[in-house]
Amino acid sequence: MADTDPAGPVIDRDEVDRALARLGAEHEAIETSLLALQDHAGRRLLEGAGLTGVTAERWTSTEAAITLLWTYFDAYTDVLRTAREIRARRRWSSREDLAELTELLRGEPVTVAGSAAATANAPAPHGGQAGPGVLSERWSLSALVDRMNELYASSLDMVVAADAVWSALPARIDLLSAELRRTSRLAHSVGVRPGEHPAGDDLERITRTLKKLREQVVSDPLAFWRPAEGSSAPGGGKPDTTVYDREARALEDVRREIDAVLAVRQDAEKRIVRLRDVLSRADRTLAEARTARGEVLAKIAATEVPVVSGPPTALQEQLSTAAEYRRHAQWHRLSPLLESLEQKAEDELLRARESLTAVTAPLAVRAELRGRLDAYRAKVTRHGLAEDPLLVERYEKARRMLWSAPCDLRAAEQAVLRYQQAVAELLGAAPGVPGQGTGPDERRGPGA
Repeated sequence: MADTDPAGPVIDRDEVDRALARLGAEHEAIETSLLALQDHAGRRLLEGAGLTGVTAERWTSTEAAITLLWTYFDAYTDVLRTAREIRARRRWSSREDLAELTELLRGEPVTVAGSAAATANAPAPHGGQAGPGVLSERWSLSALVDRMNELYASSLDMVVAADAVWSALPARIDLLSAELRRTSRLAHSVGVRPGEHPAGDDLERITRTLKKLREQVVSDPLAFWRPAEGSSAPGGGKPDTTVYDREARALEDVRREIDAVLAVRQDAEKRIVRLRDVLSRADRTLAEARTARGEVLAKIAATEVPVVSGPPTALQEQLSTAAEYRRHAQWHRLSPLLESLEQKAEDELLRARESLTAVTAPLAVRAELRGRLDAYRAKVTRHGLAEDPLLVERYEKARRMLWSAPCDLRAAEQAVLRYQQAVAELLGAAPGVPGQGTGPDERRGPGA
């Protein structure tokens, strides 16, 4: 829509012709805008919708504004028609005609009845609400165009905003609801149900939220409209998708959870077989540790040997439960149980190996002492000192201790150490410190 020039003195014929031409163009533009607003899809939807909340309030005001717009436009049309008729009387308008045209074009020739029905809910000029006691309004053509521009902008803003929300959100909510239904069917097939699995509870909550959201969007679209900051253009802004986006993310999280459950269904048998293998290895290792403990107690004296625990019956029971879940396709229960069992089974195997190492440690110490004694015996032989009485005496004493049962490891270690010291003295080397070797040869190894 356009603005007219402000009022002025009596105008001549050329000014009248120019003003009528401008007013005719404005009239055509106004009519085109009003007809477009009348045919706007958003306006037609608003007319037939059961509105609530802020949208119902705004639409009541907008309907009154649109009605008032047509009233103003009809009055504007009447004045323009009258001015054209006066100008058409004569080719050369008389002074009386020019004065009359000046009054029409520059004065306040438009009178609009201020009935309560027409103006009660329409916004007053420059905001506010129209007063209930106005019987009539007088307007100049320029002021009337400004008023129509104001009403048109506010009406179009409301219609465009509602239409934008309706065009964007319901369709997206419907698509998300369809995806939700597919996900729910898939979840049900793998045993993810409300009250039995958190993902099932999430699906139920998302379903309720989307249903309520769609109802609210349809009945009160303006509640989901976010006006653009600093924009005065009608329809400036965008739909508020905060709730929709949150539920879409929640559904995506549920889908990932169900994908994990499906993955469990696909490789459950392999994982259960691996679990049985790991637990079986742990049992064999513990059995080996128990056998070794008996051997250690028989062969090693004065040594504390740790007790070996029995097989992990609790894990075996849980493994049986996992197999039962698999037989009954309770994948949502199987998934967390398998994850827990896999970690516990690895921990149990590690514990069994540590137990075997701890139990056989005395045998390893005896084997190391035997190896050290034989290595020093070989060294003595290479140096031609094998028949030395002191060395023979200390060697035989250490050997009897190490090859007798039960073996006193502490005494045997001292005997080996005394033999090492005797060898070192005969070979001219300083005696070593117990537990730290006796020289360069020992650091390189007994067979150096």
